[in-house]
Amino acid sequence: MSRYNVLYLASELYPFAKVGGLADVAGTLPKVLKEQEHDIRVFLPKYKVIRDRKYNLREVIRLRDIEVRLGEQTFVVSVKSGFVPDSKVQAYFLEYKPFFDRADIYIDPKTGTGWEDDALRFALFSKAALETLKVLFWQPDFVHVNDWPGALAPYFLKTVYKDDAFFQNTRSVLTIHNVAYQGAFPAEVAKDVFADGPEFNASHPAWKDGKVNFLKAGIESADLITTVSPTYAKEMISSPELGAGLNVELKARKKQLFGVLNGIDDVIWNPATDPHIAQNYSLEEPEGKAACRADLCAATGLENDPERMIVGMVSRLVEQKGFDLLLEAADQLLELPVSLVILGTGQKEIQDSLLKLAAKNPGRVAVKIDFDDVLAHKIEAGADAFLMPSKYEPCGLNQMYSHRYGTPPIVHATGGLVDTVTAFSAKKGTGNGFLFDTPTAEALVDAVKRASDLFGKKEQWRKLMLNGMAEDWSWSASAKMLIDVYSQVSETAVA
Repeated sequence: MSRYNVLYLASELYPFAKVGGLADVAGTLPKVLKEQEHDIRVFLPKYKVIRDRKYNLREVIRLRDIEVRLGEQTFVVSVKSGFVPDSKVQAYFLEYKPFFDRADIYIDPKTGTGWEDDALRFALFSKAALETLKVLFWQPDFVHVNDWPGALAPYFLKTVYKDDAFFQNTRSVLTIHNVAYQGAFPAEVAKDVFADGPEFNASHPAWKDGKVNFLKAGIESADLITTVSPTYAKEMISSPELGAGLNVELKARKKQLFGVLNGIDDVIWNPATDPHIAQNYSLEEPEGKAACRADLCAATGLENDPERMIVGMVSRLVEQKGFDLLLEAADQLLELPVSLVILGTGQKEIQDSLLKLAAKNPGRVAVKIDFDDVLAHKIEAGADAFLMPSKYEPCGLNQMYSHRYGTPPIVHATGGLVDTVTAFSAKKGTGNGFLFDTPTAEALVDAVKRASDLFGKKEQWRKLMLNGMAEDWSWSASAKMLIDVYSQVSETAVA
């Protein structure tokens, strides 16, 4: 197998900076690729939250005062160096305090929306990564970027650096975690970002509906595009809705678009060793899950009724995740022998409605509006089933955590949920969860009822639990698939 040099760009990476699932992916995949003997290095902004002393970051003399040209401006940046904890993965941190030394990574607390200068912030991030490579004189086989914050790196390689001998053997890879987030900005930012490239008009790769669209620039420029599950790769090109208006552009790159299922960190998410749960358990000895159920009830105020199925949810509390469906279905759900425990933050109206539901149903519904990693582990271990009624879900990780913890998922059949959850057949003893085909309250209630009915049949439920626990959702298999895709693009000419 070929060994590749890869520079991996991510706007967040666990444990340095985390907002969502990208941080978990970016914090794990490079470690696995390194273990498979690829020379992978990561590049991310040096946010205020990232402390030098905590992560033993150091200055590198030759990475000081690097000049980066954007439009008519020249920015002088520095890059610090360190390692991803518990690994040998080299990490580079772009230091430019006017852009990244701020209270929040993405959100301006004064407005509650993205920072006004996000276009410049992440254009600088993308271009500075390429300039850093030249200063290091380290030539990667692939520059692998994630989502719109890194999507201009493939664009710059195809335009500004197209005749640069340094990059003649470097290919670019864009991974789309959620096509709905595109980095769209007013057309006037083009002069600040693209003045040293092609004129900004309807023929420009970043032009979309009269705006500058970073993700579109990446889609049209990258040598290879991946997304986070095979089904989501098909869904993105199937309609304007699922492709968030970029389905036509993605369909044009269909031959270069691959769905590579995300994996999970099976060290952090392992019920046999998890330090956050009441009793460790495993596929071979699953009995400890009962103690975890009792502990979850004690922690959340739920009644520990053995005849009542506890359904857990850990999620962003937004309509995309199906919480409007859940609220519509709540009264019918609570007519079943079911309790609910929900953890997350999100839209205020959804948060308020969930809190009212909990207040109205003490002992049956528990809601915590917070990001609480310990409680997330307790829910995965202590709940009987895990509900994900997402209207669309590019990949999803919680359903894979749930399999590992013997907590069968109940999911809407979309995106990566289809690729990881199969309907349980009592007759055959196969399958690992429950699915519903349409995103409606009625279909959600029907799926939960099917799960609740099976929950009362203890031997069949145990078989269902063990089916999920026996499966391998680690990053190792996914990383090998990604390398296979790298190999294809490195061996053939790409349009």
